[in-house]
Amino acid sequence: MDLKCIFSLAILVSQISLSSTQNVNVVIQGATPIAETDDNFVCATLDWWPTEKCNYNQCPWGKAGILNLDLKKKGLINAIKAFNPLRIKIGGSLQDKVVYRVGGVKNCPNFMKNEDSLFGFSQGCLPMERWDELNNFFNQTGVKVTFGLNALLKRNRSEIEKGLWVGNWQSQNAGDFMKYTISKGYKVDSYEFGNQLSGAGMGASVEAEQYGKDIVVLKNLVKELHPDPKTQPKVLGPSGYYDEKWFNSFLEVSGHDVVDGVTHHIYNLGPGDDPNVIAKIQDPSYLNQVSQTYKGVLNIVNKFKPQSRAWVSESGEALHGGAKDLSPTFADGFWYLDQLGMASTYNQKVFCRQTLIGGNYALLNTTTSIPNPNYYGALLWHRLMGSTVLAVTQESNPNLRVYAHCAKKKPGISIIFINLSKDSSFNVTLSNYEHQGRNLRSTDVVKPNFEFRGSKDREEYHLAALARNIRGQIVLLNDVPMVPTETFDIPAVEPKLVNASTPIHTVAHSIVYVTIRDFQAPACA
Repeated sequence: MDLKCIFSLAILVSQISLSSTQNVNVVIQGATPIAETDDNFVCATLDWWPTEKCNYNQCPWGKAGILNLDLKKKGLINAIKAFNPLRIKIGGSLQDKVVYRVGGVKNCPNFMKNEDSLFGFSQGCLPMERWDELNNFFNQTGVKVTFGLNALLKRNRSEIEKGLWVGNWQSQNAGDFMKYTISKGYKVDSYEFGNQLSGAGMGASVEAEQYGKDIVVLKNLVKELHPDPKTQPKVLGPSGYYDEKWFNSFLEVSGHDVVDGVTHHIYNLGPGDDPNVIAKIQDPSYLNQVSQTYKGVLNIVNKFKPQSRAWVSESGEALHGGAKDLSPTFADGFWYLDQLGMASTYNQKVFCRQTLIGGNYALLNTTTSIPNPNYYGALLWHRLMGSTVLAVTQESNPNLRVYAHCAKKKPGISIIFINLSKDSSFNVTLSNYEHQGRNLRSTDVVKPNFEFRGSKDREEYHLAALARNIRGQIVLLNDVPMVPTETFDIPAVEPKLVNASTPIHTVAHSIVYVTIRDFQAPACA
């Protein structure tokens, strides 16, 4: 039996469903937005980890680190180009152990395993020849670059408190690196200061007051080297787990007009070897818990830095490389795409997936660069979901997660439906709530103005697992397997047109994007 027949049989099996069907009405407030994201909300990271990085008795990084990634892989190039553009953040734990071989720095060591050293590796180095290669690659593929700087340079371990690093940050090496970058005409959208140094940190921490003083130094350096505000890279921080007291102190010390993006990390499913991760992914009450973090960050930004923006600058589902048998599967999309939706409703401007390639949680296979299922969910979000976020409510079933934005390409709105249930399908009708006097959140109870009945065909994109195996790595889009061509081209991502008079059908364990061109939403005009 050839591959085409196998796929056809599997698709037939996936369409034989024993699930029940429930009717659901979803109310969308189209009058006013509740939040705004960046146009390039979807982001992915590249990490410094070398091949020798291991967790849970496995070493999933291969040659996917910033220093050893093959930048000529056709699959990698095409996967990035499809976003046009994709925001990529260069960073990770080892960024605070990287020096840049420029200016007075002559010695340029490779990362070496050293269990007595911070993060288990010795100091590493970025040669400018490699920085040249990376920027040629970014220019070729259309990447918006966020670069994570070493914030521990020249600091010392505290002799009193374990894990604490003390002393002033030395900016010389970072300044020389920026000058080189400017001289070459390379574009960096933003610089992020350090990695996971907030609160108790992850292996290392810096006191909030010291970090606040040092990020002012970085901001002044960026302003000095980029005097034109129109081309000045943004300054981001602290790029760690949210700790209210620490964030409060940091933002008080740094003052106004310093931090352009308040960045934090989300790993809300725990360690990658937790056997309960699959259950957490499908539990709406568990998924809802992280909303408290988003709310906390949003509130603290509004309090101290209303001109700044909140970013999720790293989130990879499960810690320490991800969950080996789960992160690269269809099931992970229930968590990932729900995070995109939830973060956007709390005014988080950017959401960076850990990683683009490398580790178990990558959007692309570490060895082949073939997209994992989540890649297509991310690509559809980037192409369909605009920056204006609308309020959505539905009271029928917590297993149906719904998020709505103005369509990226006007007119209309785009909606994502995430069905966490393995047993229930949903027939969804929409109602439009146009009252302009208040903003809604998902917990509000409302009476809609009217049930929406469109006249134009809807554009629908149904994502499902091959043969209903959510722990598999083949995703179907409108019943077509998403498999790159022999030349590693990304397959066409096209909608099916559906009569507007019919309900939106969301089968069990599936994800559906819908664009409705004639939905009257004044916020999207």
